[in-house]
Amino acid sequence: MTLPAALVRTLFVALCAAVLAFAPAHAQQVVTITTTVTWTYDEVEGDGDSAVIDEDAALLDDEALAEDADFAPTRRYATGATLATLGHAKANFGPFAVIDATTVRMAGDVTSATPRQFAAMLAAFPGLKRLEMIDCPGSLDEEANLILARAIRRAGMETIVPAGGSIRSGAVELWLAGTTRRAAPDAEFGVHSWADETGREASDYPANDPVHAEYLRLYREMGLNDAKAREFYALTNSTPFDEVRYLTRDDMARFVALN
Repeated sequence: MTLPAALVRTLFVALCAAVLAFAPAHAQQVVTITTTVTWTYDEVEGDGDSAVIDEDAALLDDEALAEDADFAPTRRYATGATLATLGHAKANFGPFAVIDATTVRMAGDVTSATPRQFAAMLAAFPGLKRLEMIDCPGSLDEEANLILARAIRRAGMETIVPAGGSIRSGAVELWLAGTTRRAAPDAEFGVHSWADETGREASDYPANDPVHAEYLRLYREMGLNDAKAREFYALTNSTPFDEVRYLTRDDMARFVALN
């Protein structure tokens, strides 16, 4: 009699488990199982076809990566409780959740992978223009954060902190990157100094160190004049890395125009 294939597999797995259970500890092997996960999402209304991600096409251009290659600070991060859910998403790319053809919401950290995830998202959903920042603690990789800020600006995105939203630390740079910026009356902006991989903060570096110029250059690219860029940078660095200073919508309006 021929046993069904499913039963044969079940008996084989049970036999393997029994052998491993009674084998001497020094003779047991570690088995690594690799799981491949695939995901699908709905079509974007009006597109006609489901989007396909080309990972090579999603890579950031070499110039954007190279301009920050020697950047020293590694993190600017402030924890906090999640204030809102992202809602139903058509697709997720790291901290980004695509809500519809024009809107993406963000909640979570910026890591070294986030610029690639952002690029892949735009490749799949090129019509995205509205970035709603729900709960964004900041960056675990400052080089990636500044690359992402410039990518947001190049994409011509509007950045929004909705009612109940909180953006902190390096995420504030991402909000500044919007070609237009909006914030609800109760929007929360948390700022503090960056810290490098050794724990040294902005105030530990000489005033003429190139690392300061990198931030000032970014702020000017985002539309702040030189005086406002220096004022905002000094304000953020007046609070130590392990603390957070919270600013309001009106505080931010001192530095940039809000729409």
